[in-house]
Amino acid sequence: MEFNLIQKIAIWALPVLFAITAHEAAHAFVAKKLGDPTAYLLGRVTFNPLKHIDPIGTILLPLIFLILPGGFLFGWAKPVPVDFSRLNNPKRDMLWVAAAGPASNFVMAIIWGLLFKLAEGLDGNSFQLPLAYMAQAGISINVVLMVLNLIPIPPLDGGRMLLSVLPNHLAAKLARVEPYGMFVLIGLLATGLLSGIMAPFIALAYRLVHFIV
Repeated sequence: MEFNLIQKIAIWALPVLFAITAHEAAHAFVAKKLGDPTAYLLGRVTFNPLKHIDPIGTILLPLIFLILPGGFLFGWAKPVPVDFSRLNNPKRDMLWVAAAGPASNFVMAIIWGLLFKLAEGLDGNSFQLPLAYMAQAGISINVVLMVLNLIPIPPLDGGRMLLSVLPNHLAAKLARVEPYGMFVLIGLLATGLLSGIMAPFIALAYRLVHFIV
């Protein structure tokens, strides 16, 4: 079914906001639990999307991708500030702080999957189709965000997780990539390589979600 721009925004707006909010709040929550209250003191342990929205990454860029053909959605929120030196065990705890974001997206994908199951049972109800389309969007954006953030390139979560488990001398070399990580990611996106890299992992994540729900 083809949707116009207003319909696309109505379907995708809440799933995108919830996905990004849960992701960033999860980073902030786990960082506080492991000793760094920086994000907590800035009010980032919250499901209020206004605390996490980046005007370009959260609003403008996803809107552009909704307009463009292809169905791939890309964006980001304001990064959660984490002072790794304040964590109880900085190198070890970096792994859990980074993993919290993708883990929250996986949980959100399951919740949207359950809502889709609910929509399937609403035969004849006027909320059935809107809820079903929104749930499908919710599964999609959360799966994509999870897989994207697990790519092992700093400053993505996967890069920080890799820094945590690598020996110090290798972690130091990988850390030098961080200032250029987003340029690498944009380059992969622009050349079409990013979707190819992510596709099998997205398919696997979809299968896991559907298996659970």
